Amino acid sequence: MADTINKDNSELILQFDAGTLLLEGADQSFAAPPPFAWDERVRRYRALAIAYRQIVTELVRGKIPHQDQARQYIEFQFSAELTAEPRPYQQDAIAAWKNAGRRGTVILPTGAGKTFVAQMAIEMVGRSTLVVVPTIDLMNQWYDLLLSSFNAEIGLIGGGYFEKGAIIVTTYASAFRFMERMGDQFGFIIFDECHHLPSDVYRYAAEMAIAPFRLGLTATPERPGEEAGANEVLERLIGPIVYRREAQQLAGEFLADYTTEQISVVLSPEEREAYDRARSLFRQFIWEKGINFGDPRGWQNFIMLSARSEEGRRAMQAYRESKRIALGTDAKLHVLEKLMQRHRRERLIVFTAENEMVYRISEQFLVPAITHETPIKERRMWLDAFNKGDVLALATSKVLNEGVNIPEASVAVVLSGSGSSREHIQRLGRILRKQPDKQAVLYEVVTAQTAEERISQRRTNARQFQRDQALGDDWLE
Repeated sequence: MADTINKDNSELILQFDAGTLLLEGADQSFAAPPPFAWDERVRRYRALAIAYRQIVTELVRGKIPHQDQARQYIEFQFSAELTAEPRPYQQDAIAAWKNAGRRGTVILPTGAGKTFVAQMAIEMVGRSTLVVVPTIDLMNQWYDLLLSSFNAEIGLIGGGYFEKGAIIVTTYASAFRFMERMGDQFGFIIFDECHHLPSDVYRYAAEMAIAPFRLGLTATPERPGEEAGANEVLERLIGPIVYRREAQQLAGEFLADYTTEQISVVLSPEEREAYDRARSLFRQFIWEKGINFGDPRGWQNFIMLSARSEEGRRAMQAYRESKRIALGTDAKLHVLEKLMQRHRRERLIVFTAENEMVYRISEQFLVPAITHETPIKERRMWLDAFNKGDVLALATSKVLNEGVNIPEASVAVVLSGSGSSREHIQRLGRILRKQPDKQAVLYEVVTAQTAEERISQRRTNARQFQRDQALGDDWLE
């Protein structure tokens, strides 16, 4: 680099510019190495802000005279207000992260104390810090936690707030909007639930920040086949996976011990006839059109072709009808009734794939329904009542998969869901908070001889579910 960028021995100037880095003092005759590229508009070398650490390292190693005007973050002496003894695996996680250059992702199950690992990292790094989370609820939880943990100014950006501080908590959506002008102000970024980061929009928040120190936290990293290249994107934006523990490794001592049980139900004769008829129409269409759902674009091709003809629209309608029958059979509600009786003194959460089923359960069993349509104040009211024991059961779709604190929950009933192992792990995580004498159990109710069996197989391939027990329905008699 010394021979290619700085031939005349003049001092280079590194500047932050709208989520990128500009290199002053080097004209186009200098062969600047990657990640710099010549920007003819300003006649300067330019790189994404995320390359800051790499670039400064190269400049220092090459003993190249330079001014670092890009860095605007501040060093702090963060000291924890509340001191607690970290668990052995938390100590191991922070040590592994430190050894990796204070960059990388830590994978721990829900309830294992990922936020405490983050607190130790904040204290260790001692730089202006940004914590990025997926939801407003999580943003508020982190704000309360940090406020009680550090004697420092804690800021909020999102949910109607724009308050700066030594540590700022924000959402992924807000970070994407402000990072272009504030990406030089953080030395450390924590991406909570970092599996959200590889999306086409959110990743820019990581790319437009210079932060040399980065920590990703998740219980559910991307799995092969869910989103092509997501693991590689996370490694580029945050760093490699540096530490990992699964729920079964911590169950009993640090998390609630748990079991997972699969219950099989069958369609009624009337439901079976309607299901087979709908599936036949759907399969005929995909066979005629040569659609292969093993292809990553198979589903997109089906949507595209189904919109082009009346035959295609009937095939899409048939697909939806077969799904509605399999996921919403009355036999599942019969199982739910028995499970609610079995666990009538415990805190129970019912998960479904569709809001329609949530409201059906709410009406039939007189339990609160929480969906994306539920107002925030009402949602908080029901969650508080659930934690206090005033309400013993909740019905929900996807909004409680992550970002809620319901430590008393001990039973989860998955009546339906997607094929995502991440979603299934998140639902398991809702019931794993350690409590005295707590034995958690997750029930998965699957309709036999339908496409739901394959969906179940995909989502339970994760290591957390390898000890599932398959049950028939004879125990219900």
